[in-house]
Amino acid sequence: MAAVQKHLNKSGLKVVTNPVTAANRIPLMANGTIDLECGSTTNNAERQKQVAFAPTMFVIANRLLTKKSSNIGSLADLKGKTLVATAGTTTHKQMTMLNAERKLGMKILVGKDHPESFLMLETGRAVAEANDDILLAGQVATARNPDQYVIGSEALSVEPYGIMLRRGDPQFKAVIDAALTDLYRSDQFAKIYAKWFTSSIPPRGINLKFPMSPQLKAAIAKPTDSPDPAAYTVK
Repeated sequence: MAAVQKHLNKSGLKVVTNPVTAANRIPLMANGTIDLECGSTTNNAERQKQVAFAPTMFVIANRLLTKKSSNIGSLADLKGKTLVATAGTTTHKQMTMLNAERKLGMKILVGKDHPESFLMLETGRAVAEANDDILLAGQVATARNPDQYVIGSEALSVEPYGIMLRRGDPQFKAVIDAALTDLYRSDQFAKIYAKWFTSSIPPRGINLKFPMSPQLKAAIAKPTDSPDPAAYTVK
């Protein structure tokens, strides 16, 4: 907000928060209800037809969350079993495609939001939840019995998160891009990351234990709003 105020030479701009869900975030951006959306939103080519994205702020992989007792190690182990994914997410779309391509015969349940998806796994309605690894880490960290769960090592995709904004407003995007690039080039980004992802978070002292990935380090070193997963490959 400080960057926008400076650009407009105006002080006291009011920030109005508007809660969104995975299902309605893009329509609300496209119809002008919101100006910026900061969440677990994947920047991909399909979405860029409707909205724009600021330089990538996070890089994740889609993975499976299961109970250790299920002994499920990969997507192939889910053949004929029940999986849950959240409505409106790229993960739900990907799981539907992989289910058909690999002839897995999975039953895919749809949670209205991430808490409901985890609840389906927790209560046994599904034997696995597919989601972004950082979101799964958060679910495990806050679960009643964290030790019951395991996040799979199989990366089903690599996806960039970006702050979403309107299409067709290059001046606004330029201000946001410049502000984020300045943050990425400062020492503040590493401190912010450590505060929320590798340290105890008040008031419950939860630690996600999620160190910065090589892919994210590369994206921060050379900011980009590319939707191409190949742009985030680290050799």
